[in-house]
Amino acid sequence: MLQTGSDQVRDGLSLEELRSIYARIAKRYDYQHALSTGRSDQRGRKLVVEKTVREGDSVLDCGSGTGTTGLMAAGKVGPHGKVMLFELSEEMQAVARQKVNEAGLQDRVEFQTGDIMHLPFDSDQFDVVLSTYSVCPLYDPRQGVLELYRVTRPGGKLAVAHSAEPEKPMIKRLANGVENLLWHLPSLSMGCRPVAVLPALERAGAKVLFSKRIGVPLWPFLVFVVEKPAAEVTG
Repeated sequence: MLQTGSDQVRDGLSLEELRSIYARIAKRYDYQHALSTGRSDQRGRKLVVEKTVREGDSVLDCGSGTGTTGLMAAGKVGPHGKVMLFELSEEMQAVARQKVNEAGLQDRVEFQTGDIMHLPFDSDQFDVVLSTYSVCPLYDPRQGVLELYRVTRPGGKLAVAHSAEPEKPMIKRLANGVENLLWHLPSLSMGCRPVAVLPALERAGAKVLFSKRIGVPLWPFLVFVVEKPAAEVTG
């Protein structure tokens, strides 16, 4: 469950509900998400990639959806880097595969399906971990983002874009009212709701490098980048 600033509790959807929703909307996801966010979703994707990914990096795009963020990362890592697209929905990943093939980046991109809450990767594995709009639907967003942090290598970066609550009280009340209606229409809400996960990462020792709110007033996003401290060298 997630406690929102409006003092109401909105449960996350189950894994099977999410899988079913994204199977149904996979082919229209890009258009639907861009329309519902006033195209600010692309700004968030560009920010997380520009702030983190370098040539030669090993990158995990977690909750990679239709591959838009992962393709941006693949363009930056160059021929010696790798990008893993990790996604719950096979239907969403099928769209991503088509995009990767059309871009001719098959040699830089790998695919795997699974649950963000239980990543099948070793700790401290990736130079960069990205999550664009994929922690918002999780049944435990804070634990999910800590799982992303676990697989980030010491000295590496974790970058996240997620739904946030409006800061102005009047707009917040209006947004919550609209979201309460959309919550009963999962194919429109996509299981997303405002979350707050950065404090959990700070408590885990993450160093905040960048934080910015973007998006339309009713449905803003928080985009942030944290660094996992490098292991101390002892004498």
